[in-house]
Amino acid sequence: MLNSILGTKIGMTQVFDKNGNRIPVTVVDINNWFVTQVKSAEKDGYAAVQVGLVRNGLRDAAEFSPAWVKDKAGSFTRIKELVLPEGTDLAIGHKMTIADAALQEGDVVSATGTSIGKGFQGVVKRWGFAGGPAAHGSKFHRKPGSSGFLRRQGEVMKGKKFPGHMGADQRTVRGLTIVHIDHDKGCLFIKGALPGKKDTVILVRKQEK
Repeated sequence: MLNSILGTKIGMTQVFDKNGNRIPVTVVDINNWFVTQVKSAEKDGYAAVQVGLVRNGLRDAAEFSPAWVKDKAGSFTRIKELVLPEGTDLAIGHKMTIADAALQEGDVVSATGTSIGKGFQGVVKRWGFAGGPAAHGSKFHRKPGSSGFLRRQGEVMKGKKFPGHMGADQRTVRGLTIVHIDHDKGCLFIKGALPGKKDTVILVRKQEK
């Protein structure tokens, strides 16, 4: 069985345990992922399975046979690879389900996704700089300030925090718990917040204790 599985983030909601405690959870949809290619150590040098997310207009197709997958190679988006453990057998056209991964309720997992993009931001929002006085007489306000360090010819050291593009980075959150698994609807309910916005691809990996 696979130690990880791909899904898309639906959003956040809440569930209640048997004691009536409210638990905030993020719902991850595992549906609509199909095996598009199987790689072997003999042919490709490593064992992996390539999976693709079917485009919205084709998700009601009656059959996803190996021949259909090969003919409709352009009908998949967000192609990803998963490591294929020894002894796991998956064929082209196989629809991925929660049963393909060694995940159970109560398991501790890590979630990897792309954080929400914030565009170009200044140092106050991007790095948490305090900024200068907000009074009318101030000439500083939200500027980054000096960056030369009195070095030769005003040289700026590498790695200094400046304004720039914020967000849209790969982030991994560890120590999350699977609260509930809905096998009928193909959804994972994971306690806490996951990186990214709606429809972000999330890699859920079982975390070693």
